[in-house]
Amino acid sequence: DGSNTSGFQRTAIVALGGEIELQSGKRIGIQTIAIEEDAARKLGEEGRYTHYMLDRLGIPLIEISTAPDVETPEEAYEAALTIGQLLRLTGKVKRGIGTIRQDLNVSIRGGVKTEIKGVQRLDLLPKIVLYEAIRQKRLLEIRDELRSRGVKKETLESIEIMDVTNVFKSTKSKIISKVVKKGGKVLAVKLPGFHGILGVEVQPGRRFGTELADYARFWGGVGGIFHTDELPGYDITDKEVEELYKATKAVKGRDAVVIVADEESKARKALQAVLERARIALEGIPKETRAAKEDGTTRFMRPQPGSARMYPETDIPPLEVTEELLEEARKIVPEKPVEKLEKLKKLYGLSDDLARQIIRDVRLDLFEKLAAKYGDKVHPSYIASIFTNILRSLAREGIPVDNLDDNQIEEALAAVANGRIAKDAIPELLSYLAKNPGINVEAAIKALGIETVDMSTVEKIVEEAVKALENEIRARGYAALSKVMGRVMPKLRGKVDGKIVADIAKRKIAEILKQ
Repeated sequence: DGSNTSGFQRTAIVALGGEIELQSGKRIGIQTIAIEEDAARKLGEEGRYTHYMLDRLGIPLIEISTAPDVETPEEAYEAALTIGQLLRLTGKVKRGIGTIRQDLNVSIRGGVKTEIKGVQRLDLLPKIVLYEAIRQKRLLEIRDELRSRGVKKETLESIEIMDVTNVFKSTKSKIISKVVKKGGKVLAVKLPGFHGILGVEVQPGRRFGTELADYARFWGGVGGIFHTDELPGYDITDKEVEELYKATKAVKGRDAVVIVADEESKARKALQAVLERARIALEGIPKETRAAKEDGTTRFMRPQPGSARMYPETDIPPLEVTEELLEEARKIVPEKPVEKLEKLKKLYGLSDDLARQIIRDVRLDLFEKLAAKYGDKVHPSYIASIFTNILRSLAREGIPVDNLDDNQIEEALAAVANGRIAKDAIPELLSYLAKNPGINVEAAIKALGIETVDMSTVEKIVEEAVKALENEIRARGYAALSKVMGRVMPKLRGKVDGKIVADIAKRKIAEILKQ
């Protein structure tokens, strides 16, 4: 697909026959571990052109292939999570989106193996597996329905692509009229027995017609297709649809018609691809490589390559794995995730839930560094919550937390440890730093005005609020605490811990109630 300028990719087998264990006790085989060359990074597509960045082309990466032992979307997620944890525990894996990528091979009973490339978000993995299983099931149902209608492959092989530009000579469809004015053509193809099939949903928001459109785009380089299961629509009228049926000799209610408006050569290639995909529908599921999308659905990427594409490297001799090499390797094997989990709980006093969350975090190494350095002044549980709770909450709000580097997070925590700011100010400070790349922590603290205030000032602010609410306090007792906090926290939030303020307020309320 152009992502490797040399036209081939070197791969070196490093290990065979391993396994990982899931929490259920089930073992998932690891067939191979290999070193291979990374491909160029795809930036985007523009018409018939694809743009690539060559900055990572040829960079070595590790490929770990599991055996076909994973049976559910949840097992796929846990297997990927376990492998990712093992890799990160080596301390030799880069952080960030894209540093660990999952390629999935998915098949269901009666189907074929479909490869899905480029899953970068682990949380999407179960959804992608589920949606692909649904797609394959729908495609098998479409196959069975077409066969029950008596549709045969031979019929589709004799279908001709027709020029129907005349039907749309006065169309109000902007897409079609624009093409025709430029000298382009509107071509059509009849799909006998396919009425209603193109409108069948194969994945959320994607129909069988979308599958045909993917092929048309890939092979023909067109923008898309129109088909009668979605017409009239897109400013194409009932009358034009009727004329389209006549021109292609299609039977309404039995057949489907697909049209493409573009340069004649591109439109013809696109419809040839549509016909080929329609023929494959009679067999079931095509052998193809698909790309993962952000919503968990997938799109056609390219045909699946054949198995005869691999051959031995002729220029580099095999490296013998000796007992001495294995012994050296054993010395650097990281802790198992379960051992690391117990260590985090014991060493830093983390709860089981918090320890499980932080061990999955990409900044686990930073947490350990900060907990060791500042744990005597700021409890490690709070330090862990910065990564497992605060940063994730900010990300959900759309704050670009990926802008934060390790030094900024450490300096923010140091400000808490040194008494410069209160713990309550950390979310606001990290949010400001993320939204203002390049600004340092000191400047951010001053800009936000979140430096801690001395306790005499806190006492004075709380006392003023308590006096103002004295009658309500005498009437309601400690139930008036929320009213007191509501008055003082706008002045003190981020400058002193809320718990300290609440303790002072309780003490002041008690003094009034004793009088």
